[in-house]
Amino acid sequence: MSNQAFQTLKKLPIPLASSQCVLHKHELLLCGGSGQRDCYSYHTIKNEYKFICEYPSDVVISGYCVVKLVDNKNKNKDSNEITLLSFGGDETSKRHTLMMKYVSVWSSHSQIDKSNNYNKWIQFTDNYDNPIIIKIDHDFCDGMRSVIGGSNNHLLFITHYPNDIRVFDLNTFQLIKYDNLPTDYFEYHCFVLKSENGQEMIGKKIEMLLFCRKDGLLIEYDENDNTFQFHQLPVYKDIESFYKYAYVCINDTILFFGGSYGISNCSNISMSVHKYSIQEKTWNTFKHTLPSPLNLCAAILNEEDNDIHIIGGRDDKLRLVSTHMKTKVRIWDVSQLVIVYLFICFDEIKKILLINK
Repeated sequence: MSNQAFQTLKKLPIPLASSQCVLHKHELLLCGGSGQRDCYSYHTIKNEYKFICEYPSDVVISGYCVVKLVDNKNKNKDSNEITLLSFGGDETSKRHTLMMKYVSVWSSHSQIDKSNNYNKWIQFTDNYDNPIIIKIDHDFCDGMRSVIGGSNNHLLFITHYPNDIRVFDLNTFQLIKYDNLPTDYFEYHCFVLKSENGQEMIGKKIEMLLFCRKDGLLIEYDENDNTFQFHQLPVYKDIESFYKYAYVCINDTILFFGGSYGISNCSNISMSVHKYSIQEKTWNTFKHTLPSPLNLCAAILNEEDNDIHIIGGRDDKLRLVSTHMKTKVRIWDVSQLVIVYLFICFDEIKKILLINK
């Protein structure tokens, strides 16, 4: 059944685990991975990769996050330039906070001006070119997660071991909130903004969800009061020992692919796919599975064609893999299947009416 659900794509240029992936139009930007400094662009139409750059040699590529910054001043959605932010690192002395002005390496004519530091990682700075450091006060940051939200997409939410959550204001370049989550320790967890379009704003309240092993949380942040509220969520028995899974949030659904389970970190690697319904607070396990066991893989949604890409990871022999595959959203989303079925029925009805004319 797995062959019906997943399509194998061209192999990655290098094996990757815990890679940070960002979507930009028809490109998936693969920003390094555990111990890997190289960054690539994958073109979703051409099924090809191009090298972008590599991280500086003094940067530790472990326990880091990469996010796409939202430029509220630039209203041109067709702009070919975006800004990426990379921060973290497991060694406190070698932590980084870098930015990249990215211009598509697939452009038909060269738009990359090296003098303006395009397509390379440079120090993140404020509006006056002062260096900015996003501080994480813990030695271990592997499996750290982050999302961007807020009324102006100016708040960077960071969750990391053992059970910390931080809010960094991207306008003032200041850490404005720190708290401990009411959970056991977590790492390599699921952390997403809640809503159809990635974020749900109720007044100035932002809602997020976090899952790791047996812990599930709805996290509410109030921009006005700069306060958190936490609510427990149910965790399905079949997934309550899982972490290190790939995940993607689509509308009212979070999908979980693979992961590690149990106490052992060795060969307990899954090929299962689970689904959590945010509105109904229910879990399901699919009959479809990954083609092989994987953990530390990345999942990202390409909204243009409703494909979910599964990138890299480690297999059940703990080997880094170069696999890249995709699957259609409709395979995992019952509501999408209903819509497809209705279109098929409507099309058949039209054919019957034309025949009978």
